[in-house]
Amino acid sequence: MRAAPQQASLPQRVFWVWERPEDLHEIDPGAAGVAILEETLRLGSSVVPIMRHQPILLPERAPRIAVVRIETDPNFASHRGDTALLQRAVANLDRISRQPGIAALQIDFDAKRSERAFYRRLLGELRQQMPPMLPLDMTALVSWCSTDDWIRDLPINEATPMFFRMEPDRRRMPLDAAQEYQIHEPLCLSSAGVSTTERWPKDAAAKRMYLFADHGWTKDMATLTLSQTSQEHP
Repeated sequence: MRAAPQQASLPQRVFWVWERPEDLHEIDPGAAGVAILEETLRLGSSVVPIMRHQPILLPERAPRIAVVRIETDPNFASHRGDTALLQRAVANLDRISRQPGIAALQIDFDAKRSERAFYRRLLGELRQQMPPMLPLDMTALVSWCSTDDWIRDLPINEATPMFFRMEPDRRRMPLDAAQEYQIHEPLCLSSAGVSTTERWPKDAAAKRMYLFADHGWTKDMATLTLSQTSQEHP
């Protein structure tokens, strides 16, 4: 298995851009990057790629990470060992990785336990085929980085734990109050994913922050500074 290349120099703040129209042309490309959902792969008895449809405005020189979301349907349970299905999924991801000018490829897949073997094979095959110097990153459930660490030897550069959309009773707790929020996996230590409307980890300032706009950046950009202040002075 080919090792992941050295992580590219990315800004400490990255705006996630999901499937909605967005205007980020005023961000400082020297201080922030964008991680754009380019495609969703639906896996079942076949691979169905769904390309991005919504427009986005960006500064010309903004560092750009290509994001691919993977979702599975009920048919996937009986097809996850299918080599042809795996190869088609890898081919789609490899195609996205060859977009000109991207700084990294990030995979967003909330894999169930029964889907982890497939995910591991997919990342291994993809790392072998994609451009050798392009970093390969992934999002991660916080549990994958703490109490349920299964990602340690994956051929990736960085795993970004997502500190949002957690269980309702946990959202009101300090993010260092429970064992399952203690990050131990080295791949997860350099970055964190947060939303504009939920608590951030106390050590957020020391990490690369991937920011998710709950209501879209047109509405949430104005509240971002206020959100940061509230994290510093709860």
